[in-house]
Amino acid sequence: MSITVYVPCDSSAVSLGADRVAKAITQEAAKRGVDIKLVRNGSRGMYWLEPLVEVATAKGRIAYGPVQPGNVSGLFDAGFTEGGAHALSLGLTEELDYFKKQQRLTFARIGKTDPISLTDYVANDGYRGLKNALSLTQANIVKAVTDSGLRGRGGAAFPTGIKWNTVLNAPSLQKYIICNADEGDSGTFSDRMVMEGDPFVLIEGMTIAGLAVDATQGYIYLRIEYPHAFEILSAAITTAYKEGYLGENIQGSGKTFNLEVRLGAGAYVCGEETSLMESLEGKRGLVRFKPPLPAISGLFGKPTVVNNVISLASVPVILDKGGDYYRDFGMGRSRGTLPVQLAGNIKRPGLVELGFGLTLRELLYDFGGGSASGRPIKAVQVGGPLGAYLPESQFDTPLDYEAFAANWTVLGHGGIVVFDDTVNMAKMARYSMEFCKIESCGKCTPCRIGSTRGVEVMDDIINGRNLEKNIPLLRDLCDTLLNGSLCALGGMTPYPVLSALNHFPEDFGVNEKATAA
Repeated sequence: MSITVYVPCDSSAVSLGADRVAKAITQEAAKRGVDIKLVRNGSRGMYWLEPLVEVATAKGRIAYGPVQPGNVSGLFDAGFTEGGAHALSLGLTEELDYFKKQQRLTFARIGKTDPISLTDYVANDGYRGLKNALSLTQANIVKAVTDSGLRGRGGAAFPTGIKWNTVLNAPSLQKYIICNADEGDSGTFSDRMVMEGDPFVLIEGMTIAGLAVDATQGYIYLRIEYPHAFEILSAAITTAYKEGYLGENIQGSGKTFNLEVRLGAGAYVCGEETSLMESLEGKRGLVRFKPPLPAISGLFGKPTVVNNVISLASVPVILDKGGDYYRDFGMGRSRGTLPVQLAGNIKRPGLVELGFGLTLRELLYDFGGGSASGRPIKAVQVGGPLGAYLPESQFDTPLDYEAFAANWTVLGHGGIVVFDDTVNMAKMARYSMEFCKIESCGKCTPCRIGSTRGVEVMDDIINGRNLEKNIPLLRDLCDTLLNGSLCALGGMTPYPVLSALNHFPEDFGVNEKATAA
C-alpha cells in the first residue's frame, strides 16, 4: 500500500522550493523502492514553515518543515514516511499551536486536499451548499446569506445579502456574477490561497450566487500576476463542467450557470468594481460615476453582483450549515470569520482564520511571534496600501469593522503589514502618495493632481523644508483627496498619510503630537 505524502503547490511554497522538494521526494522514493503517492495540496498558511511536507499516518498527518531538497535523503533515513523522528519533525499538523487555535470555515479544506480533485472536494463536504441551494427558492437562498451577517470581505464590508437581494429584484433577462479576484493590496494573499488551494469552493459559491439572483453567467476577474491560480482555476472549471456542476443543466436541476476566468493587466484601480467592469467590457479601466450602482446597471448595463473571492468562498458553508451557524462567529455587526494575513517584519508570517473580535496584539504576538528582527513593533498597516498605520497604543483594537472605523482606520481585506522601530513613517507616507500617483486612472483631478502634488510636498517635508507651511498644506491636500476623489483610491490615500503624521509626528520633524484630522 502506497504512503501518501503532501507537498504544497501554493505559489508561495513553490517560491520557497516546494517543486524541487516534491521532485527530490519522488526521486528518492523511486531510488529506495518506497511506494508513495505524492499529492500537491494547498498551503496550510504557515509560511515560515514552507515548504511544509506532510505524511499520512495512522495517527494523522505528520508535518516536517521547512524542508529543502538537501533534507530529503535524511528524512527517508529517519523513516519520515512512517512519521519517524527528525530535526524537522513538527508533530501532528492539526495540533500545531498556530493552526489549532484557528476557526477555519472558509479555509476548512485548504491544505488538506488536492485542489483540482473534485473527488477530494466532495469527500470533504464540498457541494453540500449547492445541493441545499438547489432545493430552495431564490428568496430563501438570499435570506440565508442575509441571516449569516456576511459582509464584503474585499474591503467595503457592504452586507452581501442586501447586494444579492437588489440584483434578485432588478428586472432583467440577463444578470451577471463577477468575482473580484484582482487582489492587489500589499500584504494580502488569502484570495490567492483560495484559488490555488480550494478552487471548487469559489466555483460553488459563484454558482450559488447565480442561482440566488437568476444570473446565468459568471466571470472571475483575475490579476495576471497570479499564473498558478489561473492554471488551477481553469483546470477546476473544466472538471466542474465535465461533472455537471457548471453548464446548462446543473446536477439535473434544469438550472444554468456558466463561468470563465478573465485576466486583468495589473492595474490597481481595476480592483474597484466599476473600473473592473470597464476592463471586462474591453475598455480602459476607468472608474464609473455612481449611481447607477452595479446591482442595478453593472456589466454591459445589466444587474450585476460583484463580490470578492473570500465573500463568495464563504457562501457554501453558509448554505451547508445555515446562516445562524455562520453568524454565531464574530462580534457586533462583524459576523463570521475573517482570514487575516500577517506579513512584513513578522517572525511567523501566514494566514489566520478566526471569528471577528480578537485583537491586533493577539495576532502580532500570539500568532505572529513579534517582529522578525526582534525589535519592538512600531506600527502596523491594516487594509492594504490605502490602510491607516496603527501605533502600539491601538494594538488592543479588536478586529471589527466598526471598532476600526471608530479609530479612523479600515480593516479592509484583512492584510496586516508589520514594521519595527527602524521604520521612518514620513517615508511611508510618501510611498502612499506615490502609490496613488502611479496607480491613479486619471479620471478625477483630486486623485490625479493631488497625489502628484502630495509627493512633492512629502519630499519637501522629508528634507525639512518649510515645515510650518508644508505640514498644513499636506493636510489640505489630504482633505481634497478625501472629499473630492471619485473612488476609494484617491479617497483613502489620506488614511495612511494622516495616520502616519498624527501618530508619528517626530518622523515628520514635528515636535508635538499632531491633532487628528
